[in-house]
Amino acid sequence: MEAFLISTGLVAIAEIGDKTNILAMILATRYRQPIPVILGILVATLANHALAASVGAAVAAWLGPQAMRWILAVLFLVMAVWCLIPDKEDDGPKSVGKLGAFAATAVAFFLVEMGDKTQLATMGLAARFHSVVLVTAGTTAGMLLANVPAVLFGDALSRRVSLKLMRTIAAVSFGVLGVLTVIGVDIGLF
Repeated sequence: MEAFLISTGLVAIAEIGDKTNILAMILATRYRQPIPVILGILVATLANHALAASVGAAVAAWLGPQAMRWILAVLFLVMAVWCLIPDKEDDGPKSVGKLGAFAATAVAFFLVEMGDKTQLATMGLAARFHSVVLVTAGTTAGMLLANVPAVLFGDALSRRVSLKLMRTIAAVSFGVLGVLTVIGVDIGLF
């Protein structure tokens, strides 16, 4: 259950203000069909993060716990810095063609998530927790926690929530995990 909860929390916080979060707002505004957009986010995230978690778990099994400890420490610290860098609206695909809301969202989200910080975090979390299913479920839940409100209330939220504050909270969260990993503190994460 720890893997699920930690994965959910980290990704939900890291996703606020991310390019996919901005993409969710854009697609919701463009299509004005929240259910197909939300289902597209769900399908794309499940596929993308299941792939990422599988790779992360496989690499962890291959490298062993000591090597993974240092790789994860560096990964979490890099994630902390990356969270402080704001995404731009134009980082996503320029066009989704004539696809419907569901297909356009699924394709756009899957592609935009490739190499994104939440995909890399999913790899690292799966490597740490050795649970593809719980990490994928958790990171997907985190994506939905951040993006469903963006779809439903994007305009109002963007005026009220400080994206800089959310990026800082995400950075601190990843930074704490990185430091704890480096010093080998066992707080139930290792």
